[in-house]
Amino acid sequence: MSLTKKCYLYWFCGLHDYEFFCEVDEDSIQDKFNLSQLNEQVPHCRQALDTILDLEPDEELEDNPNQRTLIKQSAKMLYGFAQTTYILTNHVTTQMLEKYQQGEFSYCPMCTVRTSQCFPIAFLTPQVRSW
Repeated sequence: MSLTKKCYLYWFCGLHDYEFFCEVDEDSIQDKFNLSQLNEQVPHCRQALDTILDLEPDEELEDNPNQRTLIKQSAKMLYGFAQTTYILTNHVTTQMLEKYQQGEFSYCPMCTVRTSQCFPIAFLTPQVRSW
């Protein structure tokens, strides 16, 4: 999947503290096996998935800003889970290693370790920070 400027995932992967996420293809995001049991862990899972896939939201959600905020938070959480599952598959692990070795994930922004390459990670909660 190629991210465009209009895409939710492009916006999401560019957020502060989320720029090291990798692109997860839509097939992996929609895979029923990967999504199993996430309904129990991710509030508003269906609506969050629709947000990630840039599908039209329910009309009820458009009128409720609090609900939209909760769904955006759930979409972040769901994408983190999707990425975690995605990078652990055999074919992607090889691709990720090649991208890491080529420095495609950038370098650590901390001034003392700027020469260290980064690897995409998923935060399960917004409170967790890598530094």
